[in-house]
Amino acid sequence: MTSDITELARMDRDAVLHPFTNLKDFATGKLGDSTIVETGRGIRIQDAHGNQLIDGFAGLYCVNVGYGRTEVAEAISRQAYRLAYYHTYAAHTTDELAILSDRLVKMAPGRMSKVFYGMSGSDANETQAKLVWYYNNLRGKPTKKKIISRERGYHGCSVVSGSMTGMSFYHDHMDLPLPQIDHTGVPHHYWGANPGETEREFSARRAAELDEMIETLGPDNVGAFIAEPVLGTGGITPPPEGYWEAIQAVLKKHDVLLIADEVITGFGRTGSMFGSQHYGIEPDLITVAKGLTSAYFPLSASIVGEKVYKVMEEGADRVGAFSHGYTYSGHPIGAAAANAVLDIVEKENLPGNAREVGAYFQAQLKEKFAQLPIVGEVRGVGLMGAIEFVADRENKTRFDPWLKVGARVSKAARDRGLIARAMPHGDILGFAPPLVITKAEIDEIVAIAEKAVRCVIDDLVLNGQKI
Repeated sequence: MTSDITELARMDRDAVLHPFTNLKDFATGKLGDSTIVETGRGIRIQDAHGNQLIDGFAGLYCVNVGYGRTEVAEAISRQAYRLAYYHTYAAHTTDELAILSDRLVKMAPGRMSKVFYGMSGSDANETQAKLVWYYNNLRGKPTKKKIISRERGYHGCSVVSGSMTGMSFYHDHMDLPLPQIDHTGVPHHYWGANPGETEREFSARRAAELDEMIETLGPDNVGAFIAEPVLGTGGITPPPEGYWEAIQAVLKKHDVLLIADEVITGFGRTGSMFGSQHYGIEPDLITVAKGLTSAYFPLSASIVGEKVYKVMEEGADRVGAFSHGYTYSGHPIGAAAANAVLDIVEKENLPGNAREVGAYFQAQLKEKFAQLPIVGEVRGVGLMGAIEFVADRENKTRFDPWLKVGARVSKAARDRGLIARAMPHGDILGFAPPLVITKAEIDEIVAIAEKAVRCVIDDLVLNGQKI
């Protein structure tokens, strides 16, 4: 078996273009061999060498129902044997797709009307941009096309969705962002607040900045605002108090659509079925993926609100068919997987588990980490959590980037059997475990993470870093 693993690693190194990987370091062996993941069960995966790892990040925030759910595999198998594929062009459908779409429209927050399907959160947000432009063209507002996102927001890495993403390393050397996309300030009170500024005051200032941006760009030029209910890849940062109330008032004032990117927060992670419900958000368009199928099959959805769809339907006599779609839109296997996953989400009340176990998780994170000398902030909601590391707690001074403190903590955790993510924006350790996790498993995660952090503290002290 060892030779087989060696050969697989060679084939992978020679033939796979890995995302978000230093290509030269991987090609020359500096990063070591690929981790060949073979099996998974519950919150754990196992590699080809038999090593077990607790997946404290649910893949990429996506394996919400846990690994190894045979009921989802069986649903996929049944559909594949019955009908592996048919398209959804020209009003074709399948039973699983019709059931799923009706289900999503009824369960989604706000006044939703229709569902369009893709394969990833990135392509779903590409669709949202086209819907914004289409909607405003049809209602005679051809200049109302700008889409405002937020610094540190994450909405994908394709052309438009990558432009929406508010982190420069997604743009560098890729000719992004597109000129149709602008970015406003990140709603992170810890780093962004003025001295003595409360969360509500900070939220009001961020809303005022958005209002000023729209006025500067011209309200007749701004079509939509896209945001995650909780910042995900940008640092797992819940909104400050009063933020969504203040932001929505600005959007309504200027007739700007609200796109809620629920790719991470959808289907229970915050403790509510949708993050929009958790924070009182009333979206016009909703993006979902990841938890829709628990990543058992690639599937995303752009859920279209009544206000937008009504304009689209009324414009059909003038413009003809809705000219957007993919070969795999509404794939029947994806729809079957989604229905099986949503059955689990509802029957096992995974939003309730995320609320109850998540509260325990948040409490344990604060208890074990909040007072450590290199921890600036512990934050999160439901089963999303982050620990942010700083060199000086009192003065909120960041570590020198070359120290790579977040990455070192992540590696120390992995060496001890836990996958926790070094978030790309700062020295941050992120958690987003499967929603089926128990309190006992939370204890395992927290214990390993604490050992990892203390190991890095000792290493920093040993190498002369003042703590």
